[in-house]
Amino acid sequence: MDLPLLASTFATVFLAELGDKTQLAIVTISGTSSRSGAVFAGSSLALVLASLLGAAAGGSLSSVIGPDVLQLAASVGFLVIGSRLLIKASRPEAEGGGETPGSDDSPT
Repeated sequence: MDLPLLASTFATVFLAELGDKTQLAIVTISGTSSRSGAVFAGSSLALVLASLLGAAAGGSLSSVIGPDVLQLAASVGFLVIGSRLLIKASRPEAEGGGETPGSDDSPT
């Protein structure tokens, strides 16, 4: 087993998952249930399955596409997603038809 690869993959996924919406969903589900063990088992199984699909897809793609091209495609994908999020966050909120809550012009 490639221990450095195992350690770097663990660290990357662990840090990426901290504080993301999946973890927040797990906190919410666990907070509304008295069976935190079942929540842990379900969320663990889901992460394992999602990781299995990602590893299988990466392994399959690497037999057709070179690793450098795969890494470039993943990098470009992250840049596009990040750029879109930054652009969306920097825009002022869209007005909902020019009306704000509580500013109804109709007589009461």
